[in-house]
Amino acid sequence: MKLISSKLTPPLGLGLWVILAVWWASVLYGQTQWPFVPPTNPMAQRSSLNLVLSQVSWFQNATRTASAHTGGGYGMLVQQFQVVRNQYSGLKSTLTPQQLAAGANQLAELDAGLDIIQEAFTDYQAAVANGQSNSTALANMCQVLNEASRVWAQELKQDCRQLRVGW
Repeated sequence: MKLISSKLTPPLGLGLWVILAVWWASVLYGQTQWPFVPPTNPMAQRSSLNLVLSQVSWFQNATRTASAHTGGGYGMLVQQFQVVRNQYSGLKSTLTPQQLAAGANQLAELDAGLDIIQEAFTDYQAAVANGQSNSTALANMCQVLNEASRVWAQELKQDCRQLRVGW
């Protein structure tokens, strides 16, 4: 009894090649899916730096008008500050490895500066918990946030000039 004609069955090696080709294509496809990497060209850096500085300016404006927002001034300031942090993080992602290495200490100081500024929110909460009126605590916090963000932005500009960000 004759089994299957050899003309109808593919050679065993061909099936192995097809399997290997499919596997290799999936390996190559998996390797080509890179996460988004922001550009590190001067134009992207300038744009990102300008976004950070604009956001700091908006944050400072919010510190001057927060007392006019009945009950929502604190929340608005927290949100605005988070946007400053996020924009700054975006700026750091546009820096070249050389800029990151050369400015590691300066960038760490800027990060620490944001952490210190953020402590003003905790101080506000402690002041209110200790019996200070919301309006007085908010006014004090706004004054601190405004001045601290001004100093932080000056330091950011100086550090970016030294690191040649956007050049």
